[in-house]
Amino acid sequence: MPTDPALTAARRVILEEAEGLRSLADALGDSLTTTVALLQAAKGRVIVSGMGKSGHIARKIAATFASTGTPAHFVHPAEASHGDMGMIGKGDVVIAISNSGEAPELANLVAYTRRFQIDLVAITSKPDSSLATQADITLQIPALGEACGYGIVPTTSTTMTLALGDALAIALMEARDFTPENFREFHPGGKLGARLSKVRDLMHTGDMVPLVGTRTPMSDTLLTISQKGFGVVGVEDSQGYLAGIVTDGDLRRHMAGLLDLTAGEVMTKSPRTIGPDALAEEAVALMNERKITCLFVVDPAGSLRVRGILHIHDCLRAGVV
Repeated sequence: MPTDPALTAARRVILEEAEGLRSLADALGDSLTTTVALLQAAKGRVIVSGMGKSGHIARKIAATFASTGTPAHFVHPAEASHGDMGMIGKGDVVIAISNSGEAPELANLVAYTRRFQIDLVAITSKPDSSLATQADITLQIPALGEACGYGIVPTTSTTMTLALGDALAIALMEARDFTPENFREFHPGGKLGARLSKVRDLMHTGDMVPLVGTRTPMSDTLLTISQKGFGVVGVEDSQGYLAGIVTDGDLRRHMAGLLDLTAGEVMTKSPRTIGPDALAEEAVALMNERKITCLFVVDPAGSLRVRGILHIHDCLRAGVV
């Protein structure tokens, strides 16, 4: 059977771009270390700029910086020449991207950084280009052919540039001890934000939590279960600590003479609980593992003092699955 030409072309492109990424990784050196140190020490923002396809890559790099704790934004080089240069100031670091290093639209932006002594990092494949020779630091992309087969469509070069931007952002993130919790502060929406939600963000607290004492008659316990709507009730001891829970299963096991018993006599002791600072994703995994729909949230210090209750529906509504 003849090989599908579309598949052949697609695989060739991917393999050539993968080879470009390997070459880029091998070529990294002191200039990257210096750039990370410069960005970490910057008192202002990181300004990323580029024209054409490099501009699209620059936008993504700026967005990745911003979401990982490095204030950054994209400035279009052509718009910069018509007023947006005012968005760049002392203490900022400009990252200018041009594969050839000769994009004419970058000229005024580069001149502005030189005039006002603003740090300039160049990303280019041409170390002797106008951009590279004027920059404070040059991050060189390996000068490989483009994967289009004609050397004219930005493919391998843009893939390498994008990966280099990711490498800078993650290196900075690690240098700043940026945590998943920090990431959620910058990215509260969408699937990523949901995955990083904490139990305290979703749990019910205060009067909404179904709680009774160990000596509470089952008639009153059933009323609490019905009123609160979680299908379960927590049972506190005389010190206010969670001693157990009463579930549907407990009710079925004590059906004979149920109303003559107390919550403490019916409850299941030592129930599974979770702390308020645990990830909601962890809570869902625990509920799925135990085949339960609720978890009582207790003091993380280990005192078993109830802080709230989390229902699996709360997690599902927030997009945690």
